[in-house]
Amino acid sequence: MNSAGEGKGGSSGGGGQGAGRPKVTAVIPFFNDPYIGEAVESVLAQRIDGLEVIVVDDGSTREAWRLHRFQGRIHVLGKANGGTASALNHGFRMARGEYVAWLSSDDRWLPGKLERQVEHMERTGSSISHTAFRTIDAAGVPSSKPVRLAFESRYDFYRSLLRSNAINGCTVMMRKALFEQLGGFDEGAVFTHDYDLWVRATLAGYPPTYLNEPLTEYRKHAGMGTIRHQGEAEAEFMATAAKYRGSLVRLLTALRPPLSKAGKR
Repeated sequence: MNSAGEGKGGSSGGGGQGAGRPKVTAVIPFFNDPYIGEAVESVLAQRIDGLEVIVVDDGSTREAWRLHRFQGRIHVLGKANGGTASALNHGFRMARGEYVAWLSSDDRWLPGKLERQVEHMERTGSSISHTAFRTIDAAGVPSSKPVRLAFESRYDFYRSLLRSNAINGCTVMMRKALFEQLGGFDEGAVFTHDYDLWVRATLAGYPPTYLNEPLTEYRKHAGMGTIRHQGEAEAEFMATAAKYRGSLVRLLTALRPPLSKAGKR
């Protein structure tokens, strides 16, 4: 998912963790976004020991004042404007956590999100996972029903990657070691850097596991990049999907379910 933008840099502060390695690092890319305070508050409200919070200010020219009240509880890293993928890469590479998770500056995590997802990943042995989520409007009012995936099998999920990106990036958590192994996000991809990484993880043998609990609030509003640049986003998705089509088709062929007695899969 793409937020309204990202941002530049400022000072650094504490992350609320002790001298040991944090369990989770939350990374928030930020650029001129008035919702940034709500995003940070939702991260600091997480009930998990060993939390590091990094805001990557990707060249902001306004709204950075909203971060002042969090001084001493978060790290703010500054950089020249380069887009969401470059901001995420910068934050994830600086992260000290065993796990890394991304939250767009206009979205929110629900209480318990990190705790529940770490528990899920350690129980399943997963290196990357995602969850259900809720949508909220510009004022933060949530929808009545959460967005849940309806794939009957992992094979069906793999097949969906040929035509869409069902994974909401702000629900994703991964081991930092996997992020490093995959080489991070493609900084040349303005809109599909998340989809590109999920496909690469799947092809490398680390398909995202799914926790069917709505733990993120995804804000839909007029300033979203995917709304303002819908045509460009769709064209980039088609190009990225075409790049991986052959590899995904080979994977699906190898995993194709056997024929039933009725001759149907």
